[in-house]
Amino acid sequence: MIVSMQDKGEALLSKCSKGFKSLVRRKQVDSVHVRREGHQLARKLTALDLTAIGVGTTIGAGVYVLVGTVAREHTGPARTVSFLIAGLAAALSTFCYAELASRCPSAGSAYHYAYICIGESVAWLIGWSLILEYTIGGAAIARGISPNMALFLGGEGNLPAFLVRHTIPQLGVVVDPCAAILVLIVTFLLCAGIKESSLVQTIVTTVNVCAMLFIIVAGGYLACKTGWVGYELHGRFFPFGLNGMLAGSAIVFFSYIGFDAVTGAAEETKRPLRDLPLGIGMTLTLCCILYMLVSVVIVGLVPYYALNPDTPISSAFSANGMQWAAYIVTAGAVTALCASLMGSLLPQPRLLMAMARDGLLPAFFSDISTRTQVPVKSTVTTGMLAAVLAFFMDVSELSGMVSVGTLLAFTVVAISILILRYSPPEEVPLPSSLQQFIDSVRKQLDDDSQSMERKEFNDADIVEQRPSQSEYGEASIQYPLIEKQFCEDKQNPRRRRNIAIWNIALFCIGVLVLTSAASVEYLPSLVHFSLGAVGAAILLCSLVVLACLNQDEARHSFGHTGGFLCPFVPFLPAACILINSYLLMSLGVGTWIRVSIWLIMGALVYISYGWRHSSLTNAVYVPMAYLDHIYRASSSHQV
Repeated sequence: MIVSMQDKGEALLSKCSKGFKSLVRRKQVDSVHVRREGHQLARKLTALDLTAIGVGTTIGAGVYVLVGTVAREHTGPARTVSFLIAGLAAALSTFCYAELASRCPSAGSAYHYAYICIGESVAWLIGWSLILEYTIGGAAIARGISPNMALFLGGEGNLPAFLVRHTIPQLGVVVDPCAAILVLIVTFLLCAGIKESSLVQTIVTTVNVCAMLFIIVAGGYLACKTGWVGYELHGRFFPFGLNGMLAGSAIVFFSYIGFDAVTGAAEETKRPLRDLPLGIGMTLTLCCILYMLVSVVIVGLVPYYALNPDTPISSAFSANGMQWAAYIVTAGAVTALCASLMGSLLPQPRLLMAMARDGLLPAFFSDISTRTQVPVKSTVTTGMLAAVLAFFMDVSELSGMVSVGTLLAFTVVAISILILRYSPPEEVPLPSSLQQFIDSVRKQLDDDSQSMERKEFNDADIVEQRPSQSEYGEASIQYPLIEKQFCEDKQNPRRRRNIAIWNIALFCIGVLVLTSAASVEYLPSLVHFSLGAVGAAILLCSLVVLACLNQDEARHSFGHTGGFLCPFVPFLPAACILINSYLLMSLGVGTWIRVSIWLIMGALVYISYGWRHSSLTNAVYVPMAYLDHIYRASSSHQV
């Protein structure tokens, strides 16, 4: 009886251990070894195409309104500095994305990186969050286009009847046909092919950038004529102080969200190792310059307290006798929204395709059209869902949930950089169909290793018989095996990797404690200070340990080498994690409640489907050193 209970306990413990391991199982970097069945995505995008996608997605119509609100309530003339600080903060994530995109150039973006570096459960969490972000973001952008189009045409009455918003009396729901039609048009363009859709994106983005350049040039000319009256505030460049300027930076930081859409098209890039980092870097640089120049001009035209919070740029030109400029500004806002809509709908089908390839979603989403070489089924599905949401729902109240998905992705990407540098995966999963080749190669390499050990032992005996040359060289000449063991104990890569992993985990815990103490309100001052001190202590100690550790040599051969490398590791990724975590904690309780409901739904989907159908369920994990030998053996057998 006791033996039976022990057997059951051991079986239960084994199942629990297996279940936990399945949550942290990691997949292989897509490379020449990975052979995908069916058609592939078309590699047609250049760095210029990627920049157009990134800039179009990032610069939305919000900047045409945001500049006025932030200046009036937080920064004053220092709004330009706020955009610069926010751009530098976004650059931290840009560096992390650039390295991972060039090392792992495949569809899925942050989901793909998390699956390779952290594990399946975290990857699912990020993928599920990004699905919410893209869907709600696309619907919210589409709902904002019709009012701007009406403003451009001189009022809602000038819109065609079938595009005007209507209210359903029985339900009290305001439907927006214009938003739904625009989503369907963009969906059709995305189904036509990546090169065709990127060409349209480039045209629309160019019109948007030209509108912003008009604002900068014409506004600068007017400001020079009027003497930059907005800056005639003696000693009041920072009217709200340093805290106000930093608060403005936190708000305008979200104006830079969108550059990660570039990595969603990684699998369709001609030269990913070069073009992906270039596309990401040029996107952020161009957006930051445009934002700062627009801020300089508009605050100089009109004093910050006189800016119209709803139409700050148009009203600034009208105040200087250029009422006609409102049409150009509105055209820029409309094209900005259209470009953002295309950029929001582009990555989601690729994300669904990547998750379906890994078995976490039905295979329906992984089908690629033989004619257009894009995931048409995923694109149509996401487009129809976004069109329905845009038609029936005002999703502005859910817009905070979009930020959660993006900030979670930014944070996980930075953590992935730390793991890649200090503890890259030592083993890779292979399909169980290669088991015979795995066993054969393992036996062959083990035999070779034993032969080498015997040879080294015989050579050591010969060397021991030779006279020593010096007192300090005695150990290396007479006892080479002893010296080798001493060096291995001294370096001990396994121990160093474990220390690194534990300190990365401790750093994340410290960041969580510190940002919680800084953002949670209604706590006594003593509790705030105590939690903050504890979190800061854990954070600093773990960061110091990571800085003192040597990075893993295996990082040089991880993924596709020769691309961009993130500088100042571990400090740059650590700063990225800290900033994004603080912004996450500052989003508000209501937003987190809604996001938690969505994440719980995702956990149920993963448990009921993804966990059981994962492509790694029956995978065999082998050391990285065996990989080339196994594929070589399998290829020769097929020949």
